[in-house]
Amino acid sequence: MEELVERPWGTYQVLTIGKNYQVKRIVVYPNSQLSLQSHNRRSEHWIIVDGEGTVTLGNKDFKLKKDESTYIPVKEKHRMSNFTDSKVIFIEVQNGDYLGEDDIVRYQDIYGRK
Repeated sequence: MEELVERPWGTYQVLTIGKNYQVKRIVVYPNSQLSLQSHNRRSEHWIIVDGEGTVTLGNKDFKLKKDESTYIPVKEKHRMSNFTDSKVIFIEVQNGDYLGEDDIVRYQDIYGRK
């Protein structure tokens, strides 16, 4: 397991890496959100393990709570937002031929990141 990585919206930790896949534990702090983004070389599965988050997927927004999940295809715009007073914790399973952090295209970010 790798070190905990701090971000303006919360934290993530890589749990395991294999050939063409990576698994992360992601925590989104209350009233925080990830950037609206897409990836050119990977898809993602998100499984909520605690709390309730609001997912933006394409042009739709919907809520996910504990024991619910969603699939994010390659190149699909997506974001996790937490509009509650409790943390949202989810497991992200990435699949693709490249899983680097630089495979992010950001469209919107409340923290000013490019």
